[in-house]
Amino acid sequence: MGKALEILKKKREDKHALSGLFKNPENVFVVHYACESFAQNQSPRITAIAVRNLANGQTKTFSFYLIADKMQIALNQLEQHYNVIEKELLSEFFEFVRLHQKHKWLHWNMRDANYGFDAIGHRFEVLGGTPILPHESNIIDLSRILISIYGVGYIEHPRLENIIKLNDITNKDFICGNEEPEAFRRKKFHRIDLSVLRKVDVLAGLAERANNSSLKTKRYYREMYLVYPEALVEFAKEHPLVSVIIGIVAFVGSICSIYAVWK
Repeated sequence: MGKALEILKKKREDKHALSGLFKNPENVFVVHYACESFAQNQSPRITAIAVRNLANGQTKTFSFYLIADKMQIALNQLEQHYNVIEKELLSEFFEFVRLHQKHKWLHWNMRDANYGFDAIGHRFEVLGGTPILPHESNIIDLSRILISIYGVGYIEHPRLENIIKLNDITNKDFICGNEEPEAFRRKKFHRIDLSVLRKVDVLAGLAERANNSSLKTKRYYREMYLVYPEALVEFAKEHPLVSVIIGIVAFVGSICSIYAVWK
């Protein structure tokens, strides 16, 4: 199989995986989290996690802001209780994961020990907890799916911020990932909560638009078919209307040939 057909095969598989999420959206969670800066000598502290149900939009937040408030810890005493607060935050999150082991988890670039479920689990282990992670087959990276469907050049970096702008999606309360550690340092916990809440809402919207083919991008089929013209055959197979047009053209051509011979 040529490179073009391999790419098309992967694109079809990922489109099928995405459409599968919307067949049972009540069993899908969109997840995103914020953490401290990666530029330090220890694993970054988890500061907020948002989990949104794809079907009804109900969202649960696990955050410093809520845990500290529940534990009635004064703002000027927070730093000396950071570990206690974070451990309780992660304990509640992993209990939620345990109760929803069969659900799918849709995320954006949460795929390794630097930033992802493994990173969250590691922080819980550092604090003395035992994480229960979703099965790998239930973890779906929306950022990779969009690259697979639309091509690597579908939007410029930073992709999430730019695809939001291109699709006229509101970025109210949205904080870029590299700004969240500064917000935490300044104890702007509620602002971080609003940011992760906005991000899971945005990710759900992007997934829905990609699923119903209304997502605006800067490149689509043009990118594939100009570089891999042999993929046009597969394009025709994917689109019945194109196949019908090709069939009509072939039929008319045959009639013309027969008529020419008859003449």
